[in-house]
Amino acid sequence: MSGTNSERELIAEGPAIVLVEPQLGENIGMVARAMANFGLAELRLVSPRDGWPSEKARAAASKADHVIDGTKVYDTLEEAVSDLNFVYATTARERYGFKPVRSPVTAAATLQTKFRAGEKTGILFGRERWGLTNEEVALADEIVTFPVNPAFASLNIAQAVLLMSYEWMKSGLDDLEETAFESVQQRPSTKEQVFGLFEHLEEALDARGYFHPPAKSRR
Repeated sequence: MSGTNSERELIAEGPAIVLVEPQLGENIGMVARAMANFGLAELRLVSPRDGWPSEKARAAASKADHVIDGTKVYDTLEEAVSDLNFVYATTARERYGFKPVRSPVTAAATLQTKFRAGEKTGILFGRERWGLTNEEVALADEIVTFPVNPAFASLNIAQAVLLMSYEWMKSGLDDLEETAFESVQQRPSTKEQVFGLFEHLEEALDARGYFHPPAKSRR
């Protein structure tokens, strides 16, 4: 879906997105694109496998350059979250209750409240292949998990970030039914106008020999 418009206001705020040991530059780029779509801008990487910066990430970001250019890299997860006041860890696996588990809707509402109160927040996302370790989850305050198919719960990292970014954006709306575009005001045609349209169409088709054989015409 194309919708980039440099003349409109660029929203760049909200929680930091923290990727722990991401593997592919393309995935990082798609994460940056998902963030930019929904107004997030702060991307933090913990020991990216292929190093940083990454031209593959920039290409996959589809012009979300403000996210790519502002990306920070850390050696450890502890360093990446040290300045944050509140952190969520995303996971699709049961962690047997050692952290409160929230839905994306609840998590986004909590992050929005803390953001408006001036707190710095973040969301942790694990490795593409096996997510976060228990030790890494322990560094977060709470867990957020998605309502996915229990028999097929694996999400691509960019998909997971997209879901949370969408919930973040939605949590800041005053009206959940509001859209960015207004429909054109239209008044239904009268039957006389509709009949006139059909007559005009039939005359145009008849003039071009469309009704052949003549039995095709209802005239």
